[in-house]
Amino acid sequence: MTNHLLLLHGALGSKEQLKALKTKLSKDFNVLDLNFEGHGGRPSNRGFTMDAFVENVLQLLKEKELSKVSIFGYSMGGYVALTLAKKHPNIVKKIITLGTKLDWSKEFAVSEVRKLNPDKIEEKVPAFAQKLHTIHAPYDWKEVVSKTADMMMDLGSGNRLTHEDFKNISCPILIGLGTLDKMVTVEESQEVARLLPNATFRAIEGFSHLIEKVDMNRLAEVVREFI
Repeated sequence: MTNHLLLLHGALGSKEQLKALKTKLSKDFNVLDLNFEGHGGRPSNRGFTMDAFVENVLQLLKEKELSKVSIFGYSMGGYVALTLAKKHPNIVKKIITLGTKLDWSKEFAVSEVRKLNPDKIEEKVPAFAQKLHTIHAPYDWKEVVSKTADMMMDLGSGNRLTHEDFKNISCPILIGLGTLDKMVTVEESQEVARLLPNATFRAIEGFSHLIEKVDMNRLAEVVREFI
């Protein structure tokens, strides 16, 4: 029986950031990926929300005629995977998250949104602005940044997964966190792993939050071991 594995990218990113991981896992799984709407040049005519991104996943699975899939979700992609498992439990076989922010508050959202001013990014870090332009063209990268900021504020204002939601997500889950990750805390990751009925927490030595700095060979091994 073919083991289907879907890779979900993080905020401001695209499926390209997981291309190396896809290559390394392609011998072991039928690996799928996608760009969430508004990312990687994929158009979007609405705001960014978890529900919208879940719809993107459902659309892909329908197109591929798949009824069940395991998921690796990096950062925001992990949150989408958990939201999908909450809303459509029969679709998700297993989930691995890496560097997924799970404890959203207004204070945290405000602190992150301060970093997401498109004009300041263009002025202070032009290389990053150019990178975002390249990733999301022909879609306007500034709109991607603004919609991401709005989504974070929405999560911080209460439109997030609750403790009760986590308690009702029953599929096997690995909550992964790099030991060098400065965005996500060990405490929140362990707490959610405790709330989830069938989850474990794993600290991965030497991994930072940025997927570009992660050792893809080691990450592929983590995925193989769990899936």
